[in-house]
Amino acid sequence: MKLKTMKISKLSILGLAVAASALFSCGGNNTKTGGDSTAKPATASTTDANTLLGAGSTFVYPLFSKLFAEYDKATGVKVNYQSIGSGGGILQLTNKTIDFGDSDAPLTDDQAKKIGVDVLHIPMCAGAVVISYNLPDLKSTLKLDPEVLANIFLGKITKWDDAAIAKINPGVKLPSTGIFIAHRSDGSGTTNIFTTYLSKVSADWSTKPGKGSAINWPVGLGGKGNEGVAGLIKQTPGAIGYIELSYAIQNKMTFADLKNKSGNYITPTVASTSAAGNITIPDDAKVSLSNTDAKDGYPISGLTWALIYKEQNYAGRTKDRADKVVKLLWWNIHEGQKYCNDLNYAPLSTAAVAVAEKILKSATYDGKAIQQ
Repeated sequence: MKLKTMKISKLSILGLAVAASALFSCGGNNTKTGGDSTAKPATASTTDANTLLGAGSTFVYPLFSKLFAEYDKATGVKVNYQSIGSGGGILQLTNKTIDFGDSDAPLTDDQAKKIGVDVLHIPMCAGAVVISYNLPDLKSTLKLDPEVLANIFLGKITKWDDAAIAKINPGVKLPSTGIFIAHRSDGSGTTNIFTTYLSKVSADWSTKPGKGSAINWPVGLGGKGNEGVAGLIKQTPGAIGYIELSYAIQNKMTFADLKNKSGNYITPTVASTSAAGNITIPDDAKVSLSNTDAKDGYPISGLTWALIYKEQNYAGRTKDRADKVVKLLWWNIHEGQKYCNDLNYAPLSTAAVAVAEKILKSATYDGKAIQQ
């Protein structure tokens, strides 16, 4: 049966955006793991010595929730992690209100300049950014190539039965539904991974709007966090957006196979993300995994990094607190990696773990190494 085009007014779309923001973002913006849910907001300088504070990436939040619960069981040290987006985590780190941030994009030159001292980037895992869509009557998995994907998000392709989409999905009955774009409204490392990829594969995208954690989107409406974008997609027939693989699987959302540089259509999985991450990792761990050369690698993959000040004696911090932060992150890159696969993240490669160890060992307190 042919799917009728669904007409959505600007007012109803706005209502969906507001509802999604309220439903999928508010609870995630002040999320605690292993702590008292009634506690008042704290900072790293006022919270108890046995609770560490972190904030940032929503991309990695499903994994962090598991890691920090397990770490609490193993050590008795609690972690209060606020899933507010990479930009929010960087801001809180800059303001010295948390013990660590997490971002799916390295600090920009402007962000690093504002902080003014060395910040370490410790890779935690790799993940895939999937292209999720809401086409209820579509029976086949949608295939997309770089050109079509860029043109959809540029607003050049506006109907699902466009000839360019039909060409790479032969035999698939595509609906005439209009395409509704869902994107992030907040500063986001997930956005950085996605737009960095588009900038690599599309000259039009690279020229404008370009790459970054926050950009001027040509079309669409924004949701806060991966949760907000997932909410917009699920509530809007004809929607398409980008979210982390774990969110898509947990919410039973459909997502596209994407053509990679080798010409293969790749399903985003832990294996295809791992293939993309099997590269030489530089000493500072700041590397992009998108548009991989790996023939079986998923092309929109990326690392997420925990961010800490290299010198941990600042803002009245104790040596004990600095020790606890470094030990937590050391556990994450070793024992914690066993939890990645089940939550649809790619564990760090052996080479990436070695780089992460070296970076963590460079953290100091009063100029002396914390991790021996």
